[in-house]
Amino acid sequence: MAAARFARFAMIYLIFNGLILQCAGVLPRYFPGLNNDHVGRDELIEHYFHLGLGYDEILLFLLMLHGITLSIRQLKRILRHRGLGRRANRSDPRQVYQAIEEELRGSGSTIGYRQMTQRLVLDYRLVVDKETVRELLKILDPEGVATRSRHRLRRRQYRTKGPNHVWHIDGYDKLKPFGFVYTVPLTATAGALCAQYFVDCIRQIGGTARIIRGDGGTENVYVAALQRFFRRDGEDIWAEDNSFLYGKSVSNQRIEAWWGILRKGCSDWWIRFFKDMRDCGLYCDDDVVQVECLKFCFMPVIRNELHKVAILWNLHKIRPSTNAESPSGRPDMLYFLPDVTGAEDLKEDIDLDDIDLAEQRCCYRCPESGCVDEFTQLVSIIMQEQNLNMPETAEEAVMLYSTLLESIDDLL
Repeated sequence: MAAARFARFAMIYLIFNGLILQCAGVLPRYFPGLNNDHVGRDELIEHYFHLGLGYDEILLFLLMLHGITLSIRQLKRILRHRGLGRRANRSDPRQVYQAIEEELRGSGSTIGYRQMTQRLVLDYRLVVDKETVRELLKILDPEGVATRSRHRLRRRQYRTKGPNHVWHIDGYDKLKPFGFVYTVPLTATAGALCAQYFVDCIRQIGGTARIIRGDGGTENVYVAALQRFFRRDGEDIWAEDNSFLYGKSVSNQRIEAWWGILRKGCSDWWIRFFKDMRDCGLYCDDDVVQVECLKFCFMPVIRNELHKVAILWNLHKIRPSTNAESPSGRPDMLYFLPDVTGAEDLKEDIDLDDIDLAEQRCCYRCPESGCVDEFTQLVSIIMQEQNLNMPETAEEAVMLYSTLLESIDDLL
C-alpha cells in the first residue's frame, strides 16, 4: 500500500538515550483497561471521545475492538447524557489560554497549532477547535509562530503494504551529553538491552513484523538474530535471513523522519533546558552524583513526555493525498482497523515458547530509573524521610534535583 503520508510506524523503537519507547498501537497502552471486560461501554466511549476521535471513528473502534454495535444516534445520546459535546460544550477561552501558557513553558513551545490542539484535548480534556488555538498561539508565541512559518515541508515517497509490513528501528542519543544513558553491567550488552524491548513489544502485540529495517550498529545484532529466529519457518520471500534488512542509518527514511518530528516536538526543548542548567551552574557533567541525580529526577518526566509524543502522533489526522493509494485518517485507525482502507495486517504470529526462549537467552532488563542501585536506594530513603514525591513536570524535577543534592551534600 502506497504510503507517502502513511504516518503509522507499526513499531516506533525509540532508544532515546536509554529511554526505550514502544508504540505498537498506543490505544491499549494509553488506556490499560481498554481490552478489559470490566470496562463499561460508556467509559470506552468517553475515553475515545477525549482522545479526539470523531463519531464514525468511535463507532468503528467499538465494533472492531470490543464487539459493541451502536448507531450514531445512540452514540450521541450517550455522549449527551455524560455531558460531552464538541460544539455546545466549548471550553472556557480562559482555560484554553492558561493551558497553552503552561505548554509554552515546556516542550510545547516547539510545536504548531495542530499538535497543540491535540495536547489540549488529550492532556487537559478541553473542547477547542484548531482555529482558536492558532489565534491564541499568534498572541502568546508570535516568535515561535513566525519561526515555524519559515520552514517548508518536503515529502518523500514511501511505500508499504500495510500495518506490520516493515518496522524501522534506530538509536537516538541527543541527550547523551547530559548522562541519559543506562548503565549496563559488563555481563550485558547494549544489544541485549535492545533485544529485551524488542521481545517486550512482540509479546505485547503477539507477533513481529514481516521485515525489520535497521543500521549496522552492534546494538542491532541481537534484534536481527531474534527476528530471523522468529521468522525461520516463514514461507514468503522475506522469511529467515531476509526478514532483517541492514542499511545506512541516514537512508532509514521512516525513522529518520521520525527523529525530526521528535526533535521539533520534544527533545530540542530538553536539550536547551539541560544546557541552561549547565550554564547557570545547576548541573556539572563531571560530577557523578549530579549525573545520577539528574537521571533519577528527569527520567520519568522525559519518558512520560515521549509516550505523549507518540500518542499524539498516532492520533493526528493524515490529510487526503493526491495519491489514491495513500490512505488518509488517523494512524491508529489505519493500524488497528486496516480493513477500513482495504489494507492487510501483515503481522507474523510468534509462538509464546519461542518468545520465552529468546528472553532467557538474549535479553537484559535495565533498572527503571536508569541509575545505579546504590544511588537509587539512597535517594529513596531521603525522599521517604522528607516526604518528597516523584516529579511530573520539568519544574518539579528541578526542585527535587536541587533538594536531593542539598541533602546528599549534608550527608557528605
